[in-house]
Amino acid sequence: MAPSHQPTLRVRQLFDNESFTYTYLLIDAESCAAAIIDPVVEKYERDRRCIEELNIQLHYIMETHIHADHITGAAKLKEHFAAKIVAGKATEVDCADLLLNDGDTIELGSYKIKALATPGHTNGCMSYYVDGMAFTGDALFIRGTGRTDFQEGDAATLYESVTQKLFTLPDATLVYPAHDYNGYTISTIGEEKRYNPRLGKGKSKQEFITIMDQLNLEEPLKIDVAVPANMCCGYMRDRI
Repeated sequence: MAPSHQPTLRVRQLFDNESFTYTYLLIDAESCAAAIIDPVVEKYERDRRCIEELNIQLHYIMETHIHADHITGAAKLKEHFAAKIVAGKATEVDCADLLLNDGDTIELGSYKIKALATPGHTNGCMSYYVDGMAFTGDALFIRGTGRTDFQEGDAATLYESVTQKLFTLPDATLVYPAHDYNGYTISTIGEEKRYNPRLGKGKSKQEFITIMDQLNLEEPLKIDVAVPANMCCGYMRDRI
């Protein structure tokens, strides 16, 4: 007897060398329905070509938050593919087609993508969980976290988001962050609970706050351009 066919959710991990941003293309192999997470406008041609060459149907353009280091490619992708822009409701953007609350789900072929509100880097940060994978945006990096020193950032809130929400996912859950600056591509929740230097090994909230207060990071170079453009899903790109 031939084995029964099982749908497979495929993931393409793409990278922008300037902003160190990961863009993810999720594809339900059975229906060819696809979603893209955190596209970068300068990589529009790459992303468009990839979608067309794979002969898939882009249903959703998903943002994990309002980015400060790059302008999103959401508007250009929507114009070309007629896909829906998705963001967290707390972003308060009026250009998105779907604004999700914590726990909301959207269907992608045979799969349901679950929205997990993970504020702290910004108020509107949203992680997405599907099929044993967590796309954690700037809430949780591989061996790190997003910063909390600007744009609504709050270290105590981020600590709660990671420890009380992301760290409650199964240890085998794959972690796909929005950025990486050290050459990592993928991790797991179990690894981050053990080895993340900022909040792993049971670090207290106060320990995490102290670590974040002492980072002394430079302001993102594109923040004055990127934030207002991304509040409009990238539609302002040609006017800024």
